[in-house]
Amino acid sequence: MRPYREILKMALITEKGSHLQENSNQYMFETVLDANKHEIKRAVEQMFKVKVKKVRTMNMRGKIKTLGRFSGKRPNWKKAVVTLEQGHHIDLVEAV
Repeated sequence: MRPYREILKMALITEKGSHLQENSNQYMFETVLDANKHEIKRAVEQMFKVKVKKVRTMNMRGKIKTLGRFSGKRPNWKKAVVTLEQGHHIDLVEAV
């Protein structure tokens, strides 16, 4: 079993993500590609000391980018939307 710090790469702070935080108590994270829902749930619970209700995952395809006549592809990545139990929350950004 991997350490939980290797499973979660970073929290995704976007306009859609902040809307989900305010209305549905859901948080978005970028994770490693081969992580499953059980590992993500365990990692969030251990890292932030909260109770997770549900985890949804999506495999995101990397975009093809062009710079002049050269083109390349960004890497694929996995996004997880974590729903917390009622009364639990994560303080990602409070300084704004």
